[in-house]
Amino acid sequence: MATRPGENEPALGGTTAATPPQRKKDRTHWLYIMVIIAVVLGAAIGLVFPEVGKSLKPLGTAFVALIKMIIAPVIFCTIVLGVGSVARAATVGKVGGLALAYFIIMSTFALAIGLVVGNLIHPGAGLHLQPYKAAAGGSEGGMVEFLMSLIPGDIPVLPTLVLALLVGFALQSMGKAGEPVLHGIQNIQAVVFKLMMMIMWAAPIGAFGAIAAVVGATGWAAIGSMAILMGSFYLTCALFIVVVLGGILKAVTGLNIFALLKYLAREYLLIFSTSSSESALPRLIAKMEHAGVSKPVVGITVPTGYSFNLDGTAIYLTMASLFVSTAMGMPMNLGEQISLLVFMIIASKGAAGVTGAGLATLAAGLQSHRPELLDGMGVIVGIDKFMSECRALTNFTGNAVATLLIGKWTREIDMEQTRAVLSGQRPFDELSLEPDAHAAAPATEVPEAAALR
Repeated sequence: MATRPGENEPALGGTTAATPPQRKKDRTHWLYIMVIIAVVLGAAIGLVFPEVGKSLKPLGTAFVALIKMIIAPVIFCTIVLGVGSVARAATVGKVGGLALAYFIIMSTFALAIGLVVGNLIHPGAGLHLQPYKAAAGGSEGGMVEFLMSLIPGDIPVLPTLVLALLVGFALQSMGKAGEPVLHGIQNIQAVVFKLMMMIMWAAPIGAFGAIAAVVGATGWAAIGSMAILMGSFYLTCALFIVVVLGGILKAVTGLNIFALLKYLAREYLLIFSTSSSESALPRLIAKMEHAGVSKPVVGITVPTGYSFNLDGTAIYLTMASLFVSTAMGMPMNLGEQISLLVFMIIASKGAAGVTGAGLATLAAGLQSHRPELLDGMGVIVGIDKFMSECRALTNFTGNAVATLLIGKWTREIDMEQTRAVLSGQRPFDELSLEPDAHAAAPATEVPEAAALR
């Protein structure tokens, strides 16, 4: 029997073991660093050279235009797939239905909290941001207008949302026949999110121009307003975790929220360094199983919660919307705020795990209610990265608490094990997450969570 070239040749170095493909390094931390540098430089130029800072406004406007361009594809793909996820989660019975009901209630509550806090502190008051207007006739204005015209126009959001819901329900009713289409949309979503990531690498330029312009126009008032928004957001998230989530956890299970936070300390460090709770998904699955929650409950609740239980993102969306509307001098009335809340309940389900998806969802909400407010989003671009870690930490904590609650309600949790783990008597084995440990395990012993990683 003929052999293929190189079939029987030993591998280099005297070993026949195949070298596993090297994983691509995560370079998103450089994006975070560049945004920080851009914000500092933009603020400095705005303070020292106000006229130069104001002339840089087209940079922020162009970046917002790129975000507007991608809104409709993001909303369409995530809502269609989200409706399909609801159908799949609901079919697992009591656990799925209970989890979905809890997630919807908590996300709505978090959105309402954001609106309440935003109305109390009035972030952005006194800034009076103005949309960019090209200089009439000048060659510079003409060049800027030409470059801006190269960016495709935005697609109306509300019709896209309605179409996505209809397509999602249609595919849901088709059953297995609709699965190939769902897989196709999932692949399209991957392309859209890749494009979103490419756009986000331009965030430092957009943040530089936007911050320089607003600081050049308003001076220290802009820096103070942004600091108030960030401080209020961090405080609101902290109180939400300790008071709301901690209170529910104590009332239902008798567990202490601080013990849970200590148990998940390593995951918090990982999330803080990556600005995404997705990076800690495998660890949360493993740790919740170690804490005594049954594998079926963990396998359903955690992945579903990563799309539907976004407490931190919900608070951010409503507070940021009110910040932009107040800074533009066009505050929303109560009716607009309530309709915005309803829209965000649906649209926020696709705002997890991908850098920039939160910005796209925020832009979608503003465009659907008050399109003229989109020109004020440039300031949010500059401080969004500073709030992304807090969003991710809050989302992650909400999903950990939800898993324990669903386990308790369905009686699929070993409370004796949970108390022992959270008290430190039975520490988590970090070696169980090593790749070698999984490779050495028999095929029949691979945890169900592996399929979700």
